[in-house]
Amino acid sequence: MSETSHNKKSLTGWIPWTLVFASIVGFADAIFLTVKHFQGTVPPCVLFSGCETVTTSSYAVIAGVPVALLGALFYFSILLLSLAFLDRGAAVFLRFIKFLSVPGFIFTLWLIVLQLFVIRAVCVYCMLSATTSTIIFGLSFFSAHKIRSKVPSSEQVGS
Repeated sequence: MSETSHNKKSLTGWIPWTLVFASIVGFADAIFLTVKHFQGTVPPCVLFSGCETVTTSSYAVIAGVPVALLGALFYFSILLLSLAFLDRGAAVFLRFIKFLSVPGFIFTLWLIVLQLFVIRAVCVYCMLSATTSTIIFGLSFFSAHKIRSKVPSSEQVGS
């Protein structure tokens, strides 16, 4: 591993592991909802009472594809890129995460607006996904800024 990639990896410390964790949580959540969709069953609702309303609404599917399946693909991509960064230490993987997180976050905001103002129901699983998507979005920008603001030097290798 080159000194520059080692420095970039050490600059981010906990960030890629948090991205891995958030993407695993998001992926598990989205897979659960996808399975429930294809089984034709409603996930049990905890904390809120709108899971059935949200997951069976016309907004739960786009062109015949469950929104949850799109989420699973998003989270799986973030997971692979995070693991690639941990393995290689190349900042390009963090840049790809940042690139993917923008439409993911915008879509998340749209889904929250739909739940609150159009469907008028809240799904706890959807809000978990919104939380993980927001964490990924925030961390991807934070890590990009952190890498850009630090100038690699031999003094930073061990820190």
